[in-house]
Amino acid sequence: MTSPTTSPRRARTARPKLDAIAAEAVELAREALLEVTEPGQVGEHLRVEASGERLATHVFDCTMPGYRGWSWVVVLARASRAKAATVAETALLPGEDAILAPEWEPWSERLKPSDIGADDLLPYREQDARLEQGYEATGDEDADRVALWELGLGRPRVLSPEGRSEAAERWLEGDFGPRQTSGRGRRGTVAANCTSCGFFTQLSGSLRREFGVCTNEWSPADGRVVHLNFGCGAHSETGQQGDDREIPRSSGVIVDELDVEVEKAPAAQDPAETAPTPVAEVPEADSPQDDSAQDRTAVQDRAAEAPEADSPEDETPGADA
Repeated sequence: MTSPTTSPRRARTARPKLDAIAAEAVELAREALLEVTEPGQVGEHLRVEASGERLATHVFDCTMPGYRGWSWVVVLARASRAKAATVAETALLPGEDAILAPEWEPWSERLKPSDIGADDLLPYREQDARLEQGYEATGDEDADRVALWELGLGRPRVLSPEGRSEAAERWLEGDFGPRQTSGRGRRGTVAANCTSCGFFTQLSGSLRREFGVCTNEWSPADGRVVHLNFGCGAHSETGQQGDDREIPRSSGVIVDELDVEVEKAPAAQDPAETAPTPVAEVPEADSPQDDSAQDRTAVQDRAAEAPEADSPEDETPGADA
């Protein structure tokens, strides 16, 4: 037969009794708030609560702009066998519907890379997982000269594998990451990627296997780090398969209707310079050809003097009347 189990009894905590003298000292609590606040910031008395033995907390409405749901509190205390209460502390506390600021975060977690400008100065981080120790001088003059000057290793710290991995992931997910290639010209695809573009310049080190820099000023990725499989319409070989190629300036007829060509009029010449020089007439000997020419001239003169024949159009009705 099993014995019944009995749960231990919970100790009852008696609620503190509200001290009557401290509860009635409402004006004392208001005067204490008026000494630490500006005029018009303390509202009406809301309630009084027992905070402990011979301790009473008076709650007043807060009327400051921007502090909706907040309350002023004044804690009054009464000493043993004392007939008056005294002010213990004052405070401004938020309520359930109060507007509160978000939880405080250190600047290193709150600040984002997009918030940093070109002229902003970041603090030095001695322990940075993205960097590792660079080349240290050995004291050998020849070895240090080769490492620092010829190989360019004169930096205190260099990029660590973790730093390279973070940069690669960030560039892959960025706007200039890989794009799908398609010869059909579907939306979101390109005909060729940066691998075959003449404006693509690879990075140095291990990142050169996947990334480089675009040097085409007509590309949206100019001066940006791009992936080998990125592509755009400013590819150096754009239009090789198309029929509509750019017409060279030196061939074809170009009609330019925006420019007006003004021709200057020739300068007026002096009449004295353009007048023909008189030549003296010398009588030539008569020839048979000259006689026939004179006969033709005489016949033409007689024909001009003869009256013209009347035509039907000239005859009008009633002309003989």
